[in-house]
Amino acid sequence: MKRIVPPLDPPATPRRKRSLSEEERALWDSVAKQVKPLRGRPRLTKIEVPMPSPAAPAVKPPLPVGSQQPVKRPVKLATPMSPPPLAALGRRERTHLSRGRKDIDARIDLHGMTQARAHHALLRFLQGASHDGLSFVLVITGKGSRLGGDPERGVLRRQVPHWLSLPEFRAYVIGFDEAAIGHGGEGALYVRVRRARGY
Repeated sequence: MKRIVPPLDPPATPRRKRSLSEEERALWDSVAKQVKPLRGRPRLTKIEVPMPSPAAPAVKPPLPVGSQQPVKRPVKLATPMSPPPLAALGRRERTHLSRGRKDIDARIDLHGMTQARAHHALLRFLQGASHDGLSFVLVITGKGSRLGGDPERGVLRRQVPHWLSLPEFRAYVIGFDEAAIGHGGEGALYVRVRRARGY
């Protein structure tokens, strides 16, 4: 009688060693802290499992001889220049202007102009004053009509200080203040001009 030999099991393939994920490691650490060693046996030391190293970056193949790769330079974005802030006239400067110790280099009278015309005229005047190297100018707005007059004049008195604070004017204006009574009082402004470069 023939003896039947059972077929041999195929050899088991060796398992790959896998490193622990961070969650598994945290779970293992919390369990290990709660376990108490048996009496008479030394406590096992904590074994550090190495973390998998990050994959090495792919190396680009070398360029063929004679070809050059263009050098990429960082692009610098131009930041818009903000106009400098306004600075109020000093008390001493205002006193010198009001008493005639400092000269008023030029003046403009916006009486009777519409807002659009006054805005344009004032901007051109200040551009010219800056270009000519002037220091102090007088801008006359008028006090405005009280009863039944042209409301545009009262508007100019309110609008001109607002215009002088706009970026388009601040390139030519350092600061401004209400004029003294002898120069028009609340109906006029002393304006300190920002001189153009070269002065």
